[in-house]
Amino acid sequence: MIPVVTPVRMAEIDAAAPEPVDVLIERAAAAVARAAVEMMGGRYGRRVVVLAGPGNNGADGRAAARRLRRDGVRVRVVSVADAPETLPPADLYIDAAFGTGLSRPHAPPQRGRLDAPVLAVDIPSGLDGLTGEVLGEPVWAAQRTVTFAALKPGLLFGKGPAVCGATTVADIGLAVGDADGDACALFTDADVEALPAGTGATHKWDGAALVVAGSPGMGGAASLACSAALRSGARMVHLCSPAAAGTAWPVEVVRSEPPLAVDADRFKVCAAGPGLGTDDQAAARLAAALALNLPTVVDADGLRLLRDPAVAAVIGRRRGSSSPLVLTPHDGEFEALMSARPGPDRIAAAKHAAARFDAVVLLKGGPTMVADADGRIRIVSSGDARLATAGTGDVLTGMIAGRMAAFGPERLIDRVAETAHLHGRAASAIRGPRLVASDLLAALPTVTP
Repeated sequence: MIPVVTPVRMAEIDAAAPEPVDVLIERAAAAVARAAVEMMGGRYGRRVVVLAGPGNNGADGRAAARRLRRDGVRVRVVSVADAPETLPPADLYIDAAFGTGLSRPHAPPQRGRLDAPVLAVDIPSGLDGLTGEVLGEPVWAAQRTVTFAALKPGLLFGKGPAVCGATTVADIGLAVGDADGDACALFTDADVEALPAGTGATHKWDGAALVVAGSPGMGGAASLACSAALRSGARMVHLCSPAAAGTAWPVEVVRSEPPLAVDADRFKVCAAGPGLGTDDQAAARLAAALALNLPTVVDADGLRLLRDPAVAAVIGRRRGSSSPLVLTPHDGEFEALMSARPGPDRIAAAKHAAARFDAVVLLKGGPTMVADADGRIRIVSSGDARLATAGTGDVLTGMIAGRMAAFGPERLIDRVAETAHLHGRAASAIRGPRLVASDLLAALPTVTP
């Protein structure tokens, strides 16, 4: 996983650096100069304009300019304080105006050659380092950003991905420790764990998942969740859903009618909510599922029922138990849970919900946030906007249940982030401008180790 460090924490790391600031600036400048040469495809005859601010970000840009000049590049450094309305033409513009500490609007000058690429130093100037919101005027959209020591949330959230281009992290010797990576990190392909193969003694009940889902006319959600659980690690799936839900269940699934009557000790996990409905009967079904005290994933209609008095009472009794709870809201469902939408600081929003419900909370979006009650954060940037279609959340619910059935509840925040990452990777494996939820089921074997 790649550490993600807030601007406040980055300032603390900077202040605690064991080496002089001048040394760190030269290391940062070397990384910026290398990136500039790569972007221009060479040095000889190339023209670069550096827009430099008054702080360390500007110092990085000026030091990079000196390095480029020594290598034969024609460089002009323009101070933000007295920049003309339009900068001279160049083959590359280096944005070293302001870093992650900027808290006011920044209006950059016009570039004399709009088709020339932009290289941003640490973060595009004018982009909020925490939220990815643009502060005032539009920022220069960079084709590449060289950031230092760790990723910053603003590079990943809001407008960040659109204006940062390809982002690389340069190690300049700052002490970003294991604790920082554990506190907040971006999940990557390298962090995905292969499903356990089992042994000759493995039995289907060793990884059984219970799914409580479906209601009249809403059987498709239950079916998608069950299929995803089977394809993601569950060795057996038992679905409790009324026949009136009206769909064809996967042939591998055992189905029973409500009310719920199962031996909880035989299951590793429960998934509840897809297509469940939101009436009193649905609330009673959810309360019964939660009362089994299994590790439980709650999604969709189930999230809107957590405020029901009977359901809330069971949630209260589960608090602090050894059976974890996973909640997977999108922004609208988050509002139903928390009485407010997440807002621009999605890290804080996810942490707040996780603490309130003593749960692992997966806040869907671009990117997806996963938080636990201890305040740890995992960020998942795989996938794309095509996942905003009916049924994909039901697939994600089943996938989480399937992997929990296979691995158990240990390292749960990482397990949930891993599942969200695979969900996004499955979407990326599907070609075309649109996808439907069942496409993900077919793609899962191609992305699951």
